Amino acid sequence: MKKENLILLEIKFKLMKYFAIFLLLFFLQETNAQTVFSVSNKYDADIKVFVAKNKYDSDLVVFKAKNKYDCGDNNGVWFFTDSKYDAKKSIYFVENKYDADLIIYFAKNKYDAKWREKSKMHLLF
Repeated sequence: MKKENLILLEIKFKLMKYFAIFLLLFFLQETNAQTVFSVSNKYDADIKVFVAKNKYDSDLVVFKAKNKYDCGDNNGVWFFTDSKYDAKKSIYFVENKYDADLIIYFAKNKYDAKWREKSKMHLLF
């Protein structure tokens, strides 16, 4: 009877260890949610973006983070990476808002970052 209990306890411990590793990997992946890379060719981009002069003309108010760990879950806080492979999305900046999939405005304050047009949120998932 004691040997069976030890085996069950050992199995539970291994399962808990694997579950903890899974959770850690899951949360590490989520910190990369709003990392973007600016490409020089529109055909290489996932999204075409136009920068508005006024936040009221934008779909998304964006704050440029200095650290990738400051990024959130599709909340408008972006970190620009140096490599396309480190980014969740690649973007191309267009000169005409009618060519854009998404219109953004760069905010000076992190707390101003937000979606103004929630119907376009799917573009960054």
